[in-house]
Amino acid sequence: MSSTFEVETSIPASRMFKAAVLEWHNLGPKIVPEHIKSIDLIHGDGSAGSIRQINFTPALPFPFAKERLDSIDHNNFEVKNTTIEGADIGTKLECYSTHSKFTPTSSGGCIVKVTTTVKILPGVKPGDEEAKAKETITKAIKATEAYLLAHPTVCA
Repeated sequence: MSSTFEVETSIPASRMFKAAVLEWHNLGPKIVPEHIKSIDLIHGDGSAGSIRQINFTPALPFPFAKERLDSIDHNNFEVKNTTIEGADIGTKLECYSTHSKFTPTSSGGCIVKVTTTVKILPGVKPGDEEAKAKETITKAIKATEAYLLAHPTVCA
């Protein structure tokens, strides 16, 4: 199952990409502390092929998720990643991946286009995984926008 949605922000694409992708390991726990406790780089240097572990607070139903950064395009503000362990992988989902593209708008902000792909394990009844993913990602994008507006020098 795949779904695509867009979130418009008032933040320029380059700055939003830097905060939400390149600096997320530092900013994520500050921007959404109610959900993210810490983010650790497990393998690599943050470039394509790197693996990072996102450690969640007790507010979420699972303690962590490990994601592989499949590709990062700094010129086109695009990233693809795959959750390889944790979250619902192995219990409900066979795989989960996202493709995000940050496109500049004429007003100086950007549109974040996110495509999520979910493969449910055989025998597991489909639930509202896509709706939950959309809600979680949208909240993180809007929280990042609010944080950057409140901290104009961050990722400037």
